[in-house]
Amino acid sequence: MKLKNKNILVTGAAGFIGFHLSRRLLDDGNDVVGIDNINDYYDVNLKLARLASLQKYSNFNFYKIDIADLHDMEALFASQHKAAFDVVINLAAQAGVRYSLKNPHSYIISNIVGFTNILECCRYNRVKHLVFASSSSIYGINATIPFSVSHNVDHPVSLYAASKKANELMAHTYAHLYGLPCTGLRFFTVYGPWGRPDMAYFSFTKAIMEGKPIDVFNFGKMKRDFTYIDDIIEGVVRVIDKIPQPNPDWDRTNPDPGSSYAPYKLYNIGNNNPVELIRFIEILENNLDKKARKNMLPMQQGDIPVTYANVDDLIKDVDFKPSTPLEEGLKKFVEWYRSHYR
Repeated sequence: MKLKNKNILVTGAAGFIGFHLSRRLLDDGNDVVGIDNINDYYDVNLKLARLASLQKYSNFNFYKIDIADLHDMEALFASQHKAAFDVVINLAAQAGVRYSLKNPHSYIISNIVGFTNILECCRYNRVKHLVFASSSSIYGINATIPFSVSHNVDHPVSLYAASKKANELMAHTYAHLYGLPCTGLRFFTVYGPWGRPDMAYFSFTKAIMEGKPIDVFNFGKMKRDFTYIDDIIEGVVRVIDKIPQPNPDWDRTNPDPGSSYAPYKLYNIGNNNPVELIRFIEILENNLDKKARKNMLPMQQGDIPVTYANVDDLIKDVDFKPSTPLEEGLKKFVEWYRSHYR
């Protein structure tokens, strides 16, 4: 599907998903304004390399802005008065479950304060659709799988997950109070070229190639719904044009968390096929043609044992289901890694 002729703001444009989404939107013929604070949560050089690739496009403009800075955000939106943003896609966030145990305040600043600024700017500038990143971490200790957006998610097990749950509640409030159409996307373990070095597949690849041991939590029995980046981007692009409408069948006596009487909708974007971590490592070893030295460890605090996406709503509403096999996706990642890091 192609989306074109729109003026789109992408926050977190130098990030993993933000970079890939911006590139896709630019290729399709949209004007994209990208913002990012280029923080040092992980390798700044990787972020700058992504950004350098985007800045080759004539229809891309970048501003170094932190979404937690309300003054800069208001100035950015004011500068677009001649061609207001049709869509705002918020991918800027403090990510990572384990880091939230060490630095909780960064999650409040970026994910709560920053998201409030996004909502306020969208409200006052008549944005037609706010699409924002949520996370599979939001499902916490839920035992019913596959995870559905219609399930209750009131028991997060990390501050990161709690901040994403808060984003969903905040967005719903603005959909209710101001009629701001909001769509939240729960991403499931995204991987692929140009990925985040803090993610397991990236750090495992680096360690295996350097002959260093890797920490394998829950003794390799954790299951993840690994989702290739191109599938994530296709899902996001299709959802952009699917502006949520109030659900006429929404029942306040039996409320569905995934939709609303307000213009608000949630979707899972996941591969719908969880894989054990130990199998994931085997596929990575095959692509690297090298065995990993494994430190088998118990589950870490804040982690969840399995993620598994129910994508029925995504299929029904935008006719899309992620399908890239892990073998194919990891092969492409390893090829990119070898090329980028020589």
